[in-house]
Amino acid sequence: MDEVGGQVDTARGYAMAPRRMTELGRDEAMRLLATTSLGRVVFTDRALPAIRPVNHVVDGDDVIVRLHSGMALEAMVAPDDGSAVVVAYEADVIDQDTHLGWSVVVTGYARLVADRDELDWYEKALRPWVAGRMDAALRIRPDLVTGFRLDAAPSSPDRG
Repeated sequence: MDEVGGQVDTARGYAMAPRRMTELGRDEAMRLLATTSLGRVVFTDRALPAIRPVNHVVDGDDVIVRLHSGMALEAMVAPDDGSAVVVAYEADVIDQDTHLGWSVVVTGYARLVADRDELDWYEKALRPWVAGRMDAALRIRPDLVTGFRLDAAPSSPDRG
């Protein structure tokens, strides 16, 4: 656990309370990821890293991402041979004033969801920010799950 903060935020003109950063275990990270619906998927586009904001839902141990036609992401993560590609997915909830919250990153193999019944269910479960029909969904099977939480550090007597 690392302690951060305790300095003056000159942009806002007040002292920020000390915070502590705690690493999250896999189960807690996945639980937190399921509490929000917006994140960012990281993939490779012509050998360069690319990031897109997308909607997601956690289904068991998988992260399901909503795609729509014409989205560059769909072409990047859907090879013609149907093989999986490595992606990362990040979501966070951090308060802009207190700087308290959490961040989770999952890294794993992604494949398009092919089953029509699953697609229909995911279309109902995902809460899009952009209108339009969901043409595809991406299933990310996490191999690596990391995250941290920023909490208020407990007061100590030597902190005047």
